[in-house]
Amino acid sequence: MTAPPDEPRGDHDPTATSGSVATRPPDSPGTTRPKARATRRPGDVVFSGLSLASGLIILLILVLVAVFLIQQGWPAFTADSEEISGGEGFFGYIWPLVAGTVVASIIAMVVATPIAVGIALFVSHYAPRRIGVVIGFVVDLLAAVPSVVFGMWGLQTFAPQFVPLFGWLEDTLSFLPFFEDGSATGRTLMTASLVLAVMILPIITSVSREVFLQTPRLHEEAALALGATKWEMIRTAVIPFGTPGVIGGVMLGLGRALGETMAVTLILSPGAFTWNIIGSGNNTIPAEIALNFPEASGLRLAELIAAGLVLFVITLIVNLFARWIVAKRSEFSGAN
Repeated sequence: MTAPPDEPRGDHDPTATSGSVATRPPDSPGTTRPKARATRRPGDVVFSGLSLASGLIILLILVLVAVFLIQQGWPAFTADSEEISGGEGFFGYIWPLVAGTVVASIIAMVVATPIAVGIALFVSHYAPRRIGVVIGFVVDLLAAVPSVVFGMWGLQTFAPQFVPLFGWLEDTLSFLPFFEDGSATGRTLMTASLVLAVMILPIITSVSREVFLQTPRLHEEAALALGATKWEMIRTAVIPFGTPGVIGGVMLGLGRALGETMAVTLILSPGAFTWNIIGSGNNTIPAEIALNFPEASGLRLAELIAAGLVLFVITLIVNLFARWIVAKRSEFSGAN
């Protein structure tokens, strides 16, 4: 008789052995393989060490600069009010300079940012390739112009051309504190701010252009496939994707505007701070340091170094704020 069909034969029993112990295949479920250790090549180790050392060196330089500024500028914080320039203490001395620096930088950023973003969008999405290449080259070349050249141009050309405009603003908007009394020479905070706007324009434009060019092609094609016009595609896909990069470019431009020295020094005629941006007077921290540092000594030198410390702190706060904004927008990427 033969075994029933459903009865397993001995020679087909998977657990049957013929003189040896049966083992599971290495790739069967439940089998754990020993994890292979990743071998690090010498080149990777060297590159990782150099990268770490570079980051630590940058941090060390930043700390050393801060320590130097605090150590050398500390006498200005502890001196009597009568010994500080102006006779009102260090705060009374520094706040007009801080106000002038911040106001000039804000005006420059407000003027330059929309123009720079518009140029970047034109080059990246509207202009023919040859024209876009030429415009991009000219913008990059503009960034290489020395600041002293911008200062001389602003003093000799920009300032005289703005005198009629300042007179019109005085006649029309004199009820506002910003346009109370126009300068007859054009050497005003507004002129300096517009020159700063021209200086930071290529920085913001270059960064924004590169970011807009990185927009995923699928995002653009999806918007167009849904019936969006070209401007609607740019508004809904390109600009949101490039916003973190634009913010980074704006902060780079703002950093240059805050620390610009020669252009502002050549244009402004230093004086007490006023909210009148078309009148004579006003000054910035970099211009104050550039004008007085060569002849300074003793407590006066400590004042200027302390002013540099204040500018250092302002720039650090601005950059930390920019990093926070970019980090909040980092979730929007080409992979999302």
